[in-house]
Amino acid sequence: MDNELPLMRKLRVAIVAPSLRILGGQAVQAHRLVEAWRDDPDVDAWLVPVNPLPPGPFSRAVAIKYLRTLATETTYLARLVGELRRADVAHVFSASYTSFLLAPLPAMLMARAIGRPVILNYRSGQAPDHLRRSRIARTSIAKVDRTIVPSRFLVDVFSAFGLRADSVPNVVDLDRFRFRERLPLKPRLLSTRNFEPLYNVACTLRAFAIVQQRFPEAELTLVGGGSLDQELRSLARTLGLRHVMFTGLVPPHEIAAYYAAHDLYVQSPNIDNMPTSILEAFASGLPVVSSDAGGVPAILTDGTHGLLAPCDDHRTLADRIIRLLEQPALARSLTRNALATCEAYTWPRVREQWLSHYRGVLGVPTESPVVAALGPR
Repeated sequence: MDNELPLMRKLRVAIVAPSLRILGGQAVQAHRLVEAWRDDPDVDAWLVPVNPLPPGPFSRAVAIKYLRTLATETTYLARLVGELRRADVAHVFSASYTSFLLAPLPAMLMARAIGRPVILNYRSGQAPDHLRRSRIARTSIAKVDRTIVPSRFLVDVFSAFGLRADSVPNVVDLDRFRFRERLPLKPRLLSTRNFEPLYNVACTLRAFAIVQQRFPEAELTLVGGGSLDQELRSLARTLGLRHVMFTGLVPPHEIAAYYAAHDLYVQSPNIDNMPTSILEAFASGLPVVSSDAGGVPAILTDGTHGLLAPCDDHRTLADRIIRLLEQPALARSLTRNALATCEAYTWPRVREQWLSHYRGVLGVPTESPVVAALGPR
């Protein structure tokens, strides 16, 4: 086909990512992306679910064994190749460490083998350590057609390892997460981070113990689940906390109701990238108090859009929460400033960025309303 002749059809994108069987940031953003592309005039996108759940402890040895087993699973590989063959672009979501080996790497290799351009959508705040430790990751990432990350933080991390990355932010739905000012601001706290070590929910519980000394009626709702569930419940009992609710995992279509029912958002991760939870709090009108982990300061300027505390410092975290509860005018100012940033994370803005990258790896003019010179798939 003449490379100058346009082909009047949609650009086809296979989004390789965890499904909502595994509730986490990757799965939620992949689900939102697929839903956003639905009925789009320029893009036909679909999910190719990759949910690696190897038995036993999640380790490098388990990952290698899993990959060897995967190599013999012709049904899975045939399905993956089939999905990639009918796509023009492979959009592959990625986390770090063994997860990188289990899910994105096979898709990256298969896509390259059949001649499909790969956009690696790397999303982990653990990137600095992962890239330092893993030559496999550095080498394979260097070979993809384009690497996209959600934040300036990860752009800088990749650059430090000599790897090019571009930033496309996470998406927040301003129709689902409705802004409401809290007047008065009540001590009803919400956290929506999963119960894994990097999110350090224990720090939130310790901070809440101090808050509850000042505000005995204070409430804390913990939405999430994970390997530390029982440990965190035990800590809440040891601290003598009252009015603490553990909801378990909540599906994405229900999460907006939790933001609407609370007055202040708190999180205390030790490692993070661009948490969608903060954007959801911004959009819902909740003032945010967070640790300053990873890429958080790139979306939340301390004293402008929310308040920050050092990582694993529950006393300062509690001080910031109490400050907002005692200074409602400050809380209102922060929430209004935070809402103003949300426009950059809406689908119309993010759509154009993704479309530009899809067309870019295919050599199609970014302003073109059609897919050019792709040939039949």
